[in-house]
Amino acid sequence: MKSGFVTFVGRPNAGKSTLINQILGSKVSIVSDKPQTTRLRIMGVLHREESQIVFVDTPGIHKPVTQLGERLNETARSALADVDVACLVIDATAPVGRGDQVVAEGLPPRSVVIITKCDKASKEAIVEQLTKSSKFDAEEYFPVSGTTGEGVEVLVEYLESRMVEGPAYFPPDQVTDLPEPWFVAELVREQLLAMFREELPYSIATRVTEWDWPRIRCEILVERDSQKGMVIGRNGEVLKQVGIATRKQLANNGEGVHLELHVKVEKDWQRRTESLDRLLDFHEPD
Repeated sequence: MKSGFVTFVGRPNAGKSTLINQILGSKVSIVSDKPQTTRLRIMGVLHREESQIVFVDTPGIHKPVTQLGERLNETARSALADVDVACLVIDATAPVGRGDQVVAEGLPPRSVVIITKCDKASKEAIVEQLTKSSKFDAEEYFPVSGTTGEGVEVLVEYLESRMVEGPAYFPPDQVTDLPEPWFVAELVREQLLAMFREELPYSIATRVTEWDWPRIRCEILVERDSQKGMVIGRNGEVLKQVGIATRKQLANNGEGVHLELHVKVEKDWQRRTESLDRLLDFHEPD
């Protein structure tokens, strides 16, 4: 048995979560077109006949403007400790810049560069990205698409070759370390991210406060009273749509599940340590 850990790091919206979901053939991380969608360090487990690879999804590393941003960067960088392979994920459709350089400077030896979103870029653009990223002196370079799966199997086979003899860290029926209540809260936030633009998505946080299956109570936090009305929607229409879309992603399309959504104002939660501790550290709901 060969096993080990592979961490994906990169700038926000580089495609890390989409790629991990594609590799696993299962959704373990939410995705959206908004930067900083990923706020947690989430493990996804790939079970193969003679190996187990644990992929670690991380928040995008960026220049923080709030305490939340600082925490996300700390989470991403800490995930590089004691891993077998570190992968710098670079967006094929965005210029390689100082942000990528900053992330690369924190990588351990024998790291890998992955160019994602290759389905959205021309061959010339992909070659240019590979050329520019060669300055990071990685062990290997892989162009892939997390959406179509192009190049993914070649990447996974290489990563499997880098695993070492060791135990299975997770049972064969487990694909993530994210507790189910946390996953449901993330699904709710994913739907809200899809509905809103501008600054509102960054002011939204979600957490499950009661879990008595099939009854689930999920709290949606916003920072201002004006945002509360937007999230609820006229006659509760926004919450209704979010609840329907979330339940469809649960087992059996959420049949029989009673999902209660409640909106609460918690002023400046992004800048308050006690709020971040509650929202970013795994815990069991009441």
